[in-house]
Amino acid sequence: MGFLVSARQFLSGTRKDSQSKPPCLLSIRSSTTLIVLTVNLAIFTDIFFYALIIPVIPFSLTVQVGIDEDQVQHWTSILLACYSVALFVGSPLAGLYADHTSSRRWPLLIGLVALAGSTLLLCFGNSIGLLVLGRLLQGFSAAIVWTVGCALLVDTMDKAIGVAMGYVGISMSVGLLIAPAIGGAVYSAAGYYAVYYIAFGVVAVDVLLRLFMIEKKVARQWINEEHSSHLSAEADQTDVERIDPPNAFPQGRDNSIRPSREISQPQESSQEKRNEAEIKGGQTPELTAEHTSMRWRVKTLLKSPRLLSALWGLFVQAGIMMGFDATLALFLQSTFAWNSTAAGIFFLALFLPGFLSPLVGWLADRYGAKWPAFFGFCLTIPLLVCLRFVTENTIQHKILLGFLLALLGVALAFVNVPLMAEITYVIESKAAEEPGVFGDKGVYGLGYGLFTMAFALGGTVGPLWAGYVVDSAGWGTMTWSFGIWAASGAVPVCIWLGGQIRTPKTN
Repeated sequence: MGFLVSARQFLSGTRKDSQSKPPCLLSIRSSTTLIVLTVNLAIFTDIFFYALIIPVIPFSLTVQVGIDEDQVQHWTSILLACYSVALFVGSPLAGLYADHTSSRRWPLLIGLVALAGSTLLLCFGNSIGLLVLGRLLQGFSAAIVWTVGCALLVDTMDKAIGVAMGYVGISMSVGLLIAPAIGGAVYSAAGYYAVYYIAFGVVAVDVLLRLFMIEKKVARQWINEEHSSHLSAEADQTDVERIDPPNAFPQGRDNSIRPSREISQPQESSQEKRNEAEIKGGQTPELTAEHTSMRWRVKTLLKSPRLLSALWGLFVQAGIMMGFDATLALFLQSTFAWNSTAAGIFFLALFLPGFLSPLVGWLADRYGAKWPAFFGFCLTIPLLVCLRFVTENTIQHKILLGFLLALLGVALAFVNVPLMAEITYVIESKAAEEPGVFGDKGVYGLGYGLFTMAFALGGTVGPLWAGYVVDSAGWGTMTWSFGIWAASGAVPVCIWLGGQIRTPKTN
């Protein structure tokens, strides 16, 4: 029983009693750098594992399960859909739980268990039912990682929300870039199980970091007390010095005593400031209790046109990106007669600009999400239309395709990162207008659960749209139809998204 209590305290980070000592290396384990690294590794692990096994799913169906060749495409589509369904359904549930629980670390560890279970099922499953269950667990794990991870970044980064989401963009880009190439190369060189051994290795590192990390709000259990003890010791020392006679000081020492009111006080946390704002807002406890129920918070959030515009923009951006992920390789093979290795160069052109994401996030923090996102959509539209002019197997058309894809990667980064940060901006703006409307725990988990839902839906619609249009009407029709889709994202962004975040204060 004592072991279970200790394990629960370790996993949740709660303090056993007032006499318990702080964890080892507390300052390092609760540092912003380590938390950001842990969250981004978790997101990278999810993307990496998702993209790593895509090339080997058909072989898993034939070799491990024994599915006939003519049924492989059917079951591959079902397995991909299982992931998207679990991600779509699990995201709001994970967000609601993250906002309800006192620690973000606990749901992250639950997601890790789900990821480990899905890896085992997908690796050793020898029936279609086990593979379906593995993909469902993988989608559920992704829902937790994306929802809770983004909420934890908001808790940690304070005002640099855009920069934090920029780091998420880098994690996505790296995962999407290297995982398919590694999966295909390792399968060709070492076989089926070697692909999953790589996944187990990445998951192991992820396990260690998630267990090592301590949230800042959990670390404050000890840091605040140490700071208060230090201040109390200073105050006691001052009182002793105040009553000591002058001859108690050694020769040559300054006898002047600073007034006790000059003792520095700890700065108020952002949560304390929010609580103070709620008190100043004059809300009664009854009103707060009535208007901070879960149903009320969800309704309040979904009534925001600004939030819905951001979610629609994220849905469009995810659909376009995943649509190219599903069709670009086949287009390169049919047009230029390239193999997968050569096609990877153009995927590099599309995803490498994701490394600009922190800079884009800084712009969003500085000037607001509207204009960077609107610029990204306006740049995306002509680039998508111009892709229809790539039709011949010539060096000029290859250069044109690479140039257009590189610019498209930049444009999508300008769309994705500001819109992710806009979710936090919307919640903070609403909380400032109506203090206490989201309760004391906030709705960041729910907000990023809705983001993950939009991303999952776009990731489902985009490949289906792209694949159907390419098969029925060709590459050119697919690209200009995506251009129209991008325009539908630009309009609500321009109309409803928030503007500049930091405005000059006037007296």
